[in-house]
Amino acid sequence: MNDKGAREDGNQSSLGEFILLGVSDRPQLEMLLFVLILICYTMTLLGNTTIIVVSWLEPHLHTPMYFFLSNLSFLDLCYTTSVGPQMLVNFHSTRKYISWAGCVAQLYISLSLGCTECLLLAVMAYDRYAAICQPLRYTTIMSHRLCLQLAATAWLCGFGNSMLQTILTVQLPRCGRNQIEHFLCELPALLKLACVDTSANEAELLISAVFFLLVPLGLILVSYGYIGAAVLRIHSAKGRLKALNTCTSHLTLVSLFYGTAISMYLQPPSSYSQDRGKIVSLFYTMVTPMLNPLIYTLRNKEVHGALCRVLGRIPTTKGT
Repeated sequence: MNDKGAREDGNQSSLGEFILLGVSDRPQLEMLLFVLILICYTMTLLGNTTIIVVSWLEPHLHTPMYFFLSNLSFLDLCYTTSVGPQMLVNFHSTRKYISWAGCVAQLYISLSLGCTECLLLAVMAYDRYAAICQPLRYTTIMSHRLCLQLAATAWLCGFGNSMLQTILTVQLPRCGRNQIEHFLCELPALLKLACVDTSANEAELLISAVFFLLVPLGLILVSYGYIGAAVLRIHSAKGRLKALNTCTSHLTLVSLFYGTAISMYLQPPSSYSQDRGKIVSLFYTMVTPMLNPLIYTLRNKEVHGALCRVLGRIPTTKGT
């Protein structure tokens, strides 16, 4: 009888709004965070859009590596847009509300893109393995059809898993609770609103985290184990350096993304630290997508050259 009443209360509150508390207890931080997130969001839009446009316009970059990088850049654009504008509005407003539908949409989209990025980074590691360990067969192995299939699989698995997680989460009764101790509608924070035992949800979340975090990370480490062995067999120092440079950027992204995501999702939500969760979430939703284009372009001569060639065509196009 009590369970039925709790479920009815939860269903009634699901039709209302959520309050995103964020750092409302420390209002002096809100303007600082507003400025930092605005800078991160602007740089993310500019950097990732540049990579997509240059990879599309420059024929020299029509390779599997830049195809997957363009997918990653598009994903990061969507990822930050799913959470960034809402956070900016909340930091600049005294009314820190988000509708139930808006919260569910934010949870589904951000979780989908996060899961997709986990798989996409593993696919990019396989691409580097094929390029360095199987150079003569690289174009045969990484055919256009296989690239499309790998990218599509990553996107479909990410969105499919998020659909399951979102449905399981929104069905939990909350008994009228609607105050989220976070900047955004994220899974661990929403599970803490439930007024029933969430052990089954936590177990399912852990299984999902192992599949989308530890398994891809294991494949990445195995790929780089083979890559390291292949690099050691290269006799010329110049050849070794070139091979390592193609992998350094990807390894940096893997460390940033998986490090923060694992610290967030490979722990029971019942032991979830609210303040630490907020910092970690800001890092992988806003900071990492901003750093991705910088990491891939700062030491990448191919991108530098392609960008110069694309910019060099602009006056000619206007003149004609």
